[in-house]
Amino acid sequence: MELINEKNFKEKTGKGFVVVDFFANWCGPCRMLSPILDEVKDELGDKVEIYKVNVDDEENLAREFGVMSIPCVFFFKNGEMVGKQVGLVSKDMLVSKIQSLM
Repeated sequence: MELINEKNFKEKTGKGFVVVDFFANWCGPCRMLSPILDEVKDELGDKVEIYKVNVDDEENLAREFGVMSIPCVFFFKNGEMVGKQVGLVSKDMLVSKIQSLM
């Protein structure tokens, strides 16, 4: 999954349905969520884009979105935040949440 940053965040989240995973390399649940997000992408294909934001490298973005716990996943529809999920969840829960927000 592509890492995004403060410079390209608005561009990457501006069109379509986008999932953004705020994570850190040292975070165990974050590492467990990464392959789940890969499975979500495989299942939903072109219906969704998934990006990652490293909270250690992008502190301003994490602060802007009020990220207090990670993993923290935000859902965007055409540039507007439409939901969020904090913590490790199953693929089925993520797919269900995404489909309900689309």
